[in-house]
Amino acid sequence: MTWLKTAAITLIVLTLGVVGYYGYSFYSFAEDDPKSSRFDRFEDRSSSQGAAVADNVEYEEPPKWEGTERVNILLLGGDSRGLGAHEIPRSDTMMIASIDPVTKKAHLFSLLRDTYVRIPGHGSNRINTAIVLGGPKLAMQTASQLTGLDIQYYVYTDFEGFVQLIDEIGGIEFEVEKDMHYTSRADGPEYDINLKAGLQTLDGREALQYVRFRQDALSDFARTERQRSLMTAVAQKLQTTSSLWKLPRILAAIDPYIESNLSVAEMIKLGALGFEAKANEVAGVQVPPAELLREETVGGASVLTVEPSRLKRYIEELFAEAAAPSLDPDPKDAAVGAPDADAAPGSAG
Repeated sequence: MTWLKTAAITLIVLTLGVVGYYGYSFYSFAEDDPKSSRFDRFEDRSSSQGAAVADNVEYEEPPKWEGTERVNILLLGGDSRGLGAHEIPRSDTMMIASIDPVTKKAHLFSLLRDTYVRIPGHGSNRINTAIVLGGPKLAMQTASQLTGLDIQYYVYTDFEGFVQLIDEIGGIEFEVEKDMHYTSRADGPEYDINLKAGLQTLDGREALQYVRFRQDALSDFARTERQRSLMTAVAQKLQTTSSLWKLPRILAAIDPYIESNLSVAEMIKLGALGFEAKANEVAGVQVPPAELLREETVGGASVLTVEPSRLKRYIEELFAEAAAPSLDPDPKDAAVGAPDADAAPGSAG
């Protein structure tokens, strides 16, 4: 590994507060030898216009990020249990990490996987099927079409990549809000969920149980909220000195489970942006929000629908609110004009 690649790794680690455990996958592109991808069949040809073509569907190339506009990264978590090396699972988790390089504000959007959307070239379906139909680029295009965000990059990992990361950083101290239990014969005992409420240190398997649990009244709505909370805690630990020292070992452990379209140069630009983005200041948002969702039945299956134009306005308003200057008074300024504590009521003026 050259000194440039080492520098890229050092810089990009600072972005982990924004992209959670998926962010660590950026480092896989610092390796000298590219590895085989489970998505190779979607990248086997190119059109004269530069758009990737596969299965008779032409995909728009993602916009190039110049470093001055908002950057959006699609984070894909796949459930590859029982699948072969090149079989593609549906997206168990889909998130968009969105960072404004001007304000240094970041949002982490959780996309509800049962959201019924138009998938370019494939009609309409749940959003988590896009990756199966056309790989990460189609998933990017579908998510971009839904949200109005220009998505430049993707990062993909599966359950095992997440487990390895948590174990390599020594587990994560976390408050589990309630007892969680679930067993499925189809999954096998290694994927049972059995957690007790309370503050505890979760290892990789236990952390996976926490982010997978959805057997409660709010189902996937509550699950995406738990995922954002845990990822924030993981990101904060990844920013610690002890995790930085373990970086080479962490990268080696998770590399087999990670794929991304980020180059080393792009890692460096993202790393520079990450200097001022902190994990505890990331705004976690469910997309679509509850107030815009409609529950419908399509082909006998329950799905969630949303009017894309309303969702796009909602996201634009979130960004505008984050960019607006704070109206909170400076504590020092407030102290200067504060009335004397001993003054009679109504005497201040």
